[in-house]
Amino acid sequence: MRNYIILYKLLTKITVLFFRLFSYFCQKYPNMKYIGAHVSAEGGVENAPLNAKEIEATAFAFFTKNQRRWESPPLSARSIALFKENCAKTGFSSAQILPHDGYLINLGHPEKEALEKSRNAFNDEMLRAEQLGLSLLNFHPGGHLNAISLDKCLCRISESINLALDKTKGVTAVIENTAGQGSNVGFSFAHLAQIIDRVYDKNRIGVCIDTCHTYSAGYDLKTETGYLQTWLEFDEIVGANYLRAIHLNDTKKEQGSRVDRHENIGLGFLGKEVFIRMMKDSRFDNIPIILETPDSEQWADEIAWLKSIM
Repeated sequence: MRNYIILYKLLTKITVLFFRLFSYFCQKYPNMKYIGAHVSAEGGVENAPLNAKEIEATAFAFFTKNQRRWESPPLSARSIALFKENCAKTGFSSAQILPHDGYLINLGHPEKEALEKSRNAFNDEMLRAEQLGLSLLNFHPGGHLNAISLDKCLCRISESINLALDKTKGVTAVIENTAGQGSNVGFSFAHLAQIIDRVYDKNRIGVCIDTCHTYSAGYDLKTETGYLQTWLEFDEIVGANYLRAIHLNDTKKEQGSRVDRHENIGLGFLGKEVFIRMMKDSRFDNIPIILETPDSEQWADEIAWLKSIM
């Protein structure tokens, strides 16, 4: 029995060493695609990297708290330690992890009380990412609710980001572009550029481009010419240097619909060709590429297919 225990401990140490070496080489040698999905953190944030490993992901997203509640208990020291330990065991560095903030937050809210509530919740999300040793936090910019002007809403979002950056360190706030549904802002590259322009610390602001949202907002990612033009516009208006992550989703709605409805890869209006282009495009090396497709049972197969293209 004692020999089995010794063997088990030895194998555990070898496994941890292997994944640490893997993570080291991922960072040392560039031009890699980090592909994963938004996985469950049910039972504690420490389970997220384990769930990602089960689907052979090399990146993952997750919620650090209940995404549909304003307040949640703070992260325990045990969960923080286990999260870092499990990331080391499974070979995930902070460059491969994209936590997402809660859905209730609106950093451009027109009402003072609701804006303050959103800002406090966002500060908490940034702090949680910092506590977990992560370098990114993905968030939706918010909306004006038809109560204030577009410009005032964008200005409030920038102010909200500045306040959060002042209270935290080491975490980059990553704005996700939207489909433009309802009064949501951020569907135009010009909106993203305007938000970034008013953020003081340009080293801690970035963008996550969602393929479904981009197409629904009116940008033609589908055709080869449209694909090239879309990324040229992004570079000219926002700046390619601000791209920090990708949400990889097909869409159930046509171009310009302004409706946010994700579909599994190849089953929507985008089709498979755009995803093949993206897997061969060096612009998306070394950043998290995250699936948010609706059928999670297909994630392992989708990840395997995307890897096969490379």
